[in-house]
Amino acid sequence: MSKHPLSGIAGVALGHWTHASGTTGVTVVAFPDGAVGGVAVPGHAPGSRELGALAPTHLAGRVDAFVLSGGSAFGLATADGVMAELAERGLGFPTSVGPVPIVPAAILFDLPVAAVRPDAAAGRAAAQAAFAGGEGPWEGRVGAGAGCRIGKSRGSPVGGGLGIATSSVGAWRVGAVVAVNAFGCVFDQGSGTWIPGPPDVAVAGGSRENTTLAVVLTDAPLDTAACSIVAQMATAGLARSIAPVFTPFDGDTVFVGATGTEGAVDPVALTRLGHAAAEVLARAVVRGVRAG
Repeated sequence: MSKHPLSGIAGVALGHWTHASGTTGVTVVAFPDGAVGGVAVPGHAPGSRELGALAPTHLAGRVDAFVLSGGSAFGLATADGVMAELAERGLGFPTSVGPVPIVPAAILFDLPVAAVRPDAAAGRAAAQAAFAGGEGPWEGRVGAGAGCRIGKSRGSPVGGGLGIATSSVGAWRVGAVVAVNAFGCVFDQGSGTWIPGPPDVAVAGGSRENTTLAVVLTDAPLDTAACSIVAQMATAGLARSIAPVFTPFDGDTVFVGATGTEGAVDPVALTRLGHAAAEVLARAVVRGVRAG
């Protein structure tokens, strides 16, 4: 059993469910001890669930997992399975009748290639894989990245995928997991090349079948407002690595989960964390496409 690439960030569990056809899937980022969450939605065609729980004024104050799924809006059903699995483990917001797991979710459009629509059973399987420790491969055509494609703006899409990258900010760790299903093309800063080629907005068939989904993770002790700031800053990583991005055809969404409980983060340190989040997200985008 191999450790997942985000294992260096305390309190994070990662699991994938990939359909046997390799054409769609689900990725779950779970927090056995809970996490503080935030979100930014720079895309204009999102499909999501429970984003209200990430508002600084929400009663819950913490999240138990994030779900990234294929299947377009049908894939939101995967969160039901994740909630069921977490509830059976006694995780969630405490109530008089038992815990209610807080599980924000977002979906991407892979229906043209997906053999099935991920459902509650698929979500439960991904959550179980996360708590079991999981096995590789962790990147590429797995989980929510299985049915991803990029470069639809050129009229000749190629495979996208799921990528992961991590970095350090002082004593803290920052990581990103991203499913890249973009209308635009991907720029590899390391090699200076575009995948599948330079942006050319032909707006051909399939132009509405997109969305890049990401989760940024850190063990820094952030509150909900700070998580939202990091999420907003992290979207710069998508802008550095995908063009065009945040289009009318994309539902780009960036979640943030912070597991730290000790210490404090001042505005300067928060700026460093947000900058690092953008950098690791840009690298994760390229890794996902290269691995796919």
